Amino acid sequence: MGKQKRYSPQVLTHVHPLEENPPPGREPIAWKLVTNLPVENLSAAVEKLGWYALRWKAEVFHKVMKSGCRAEEARLETAERLAKFLALIAVVSWRIFFVIMSALAKPDAAPDSVLTFAEITALDQIDASRTRPRVQRPTLAAYLMQIAMLGGYLARKHDPPFGNMVVWRGMTRLHDIAFGISIGSSRRCG
Repeated sequence: MGKQKRYSPQVLTHVHPLEENPPPGREPIAWKLVTNLPVENLSAAVEKLGWYALRWKAEVFHKVMKSGCRAEEARLETAERLAKFLALIAVVSWRIFFVIMSALAKPDAAPDSVLTFAEITALDQIDASRTRPRVQRPTLAAYLMQIAMLGGYLARKHDPPFGNMVVWRGMTRLHDIAFGISIGSSRRCG
């Protein structure tokens, strides 16, 4: 009863969309959303559903941040250090998330639309060293597959799609390889 005195009353709206014709063999989508935002008509309800549909992207981003960058394992002693660390890993997490989402949205896009020249060069050299190169067409999806394979994805016929953590590990390895290539190409022997 004590908390009720501290908060003003809220007007809530319940939005309950139901999928009318789901694909065969799949349950219809049935969401139950509660919002304190105004929902005056159907277009406002659809707008709120669109916002909610984007929620999983925020969850994926935070998973990359927490699991890939190990944000929760950081034992920093001051708030200032923690803020700097979070700012850094937010950029790293966003980059990994951006590469994945770009490849999902436009798999046939040119790889240089999201990858750097050094990353593409390193992936090309790795692929060229294989007995059977995997990149048949230079698309963003093909290069993302190469990154996932650097992260441990096996890419067998019946394997499920790769996840964010595999891409995170692959990007980490790719950066190490690209750095090694840059060092090797800048040194002269003899």
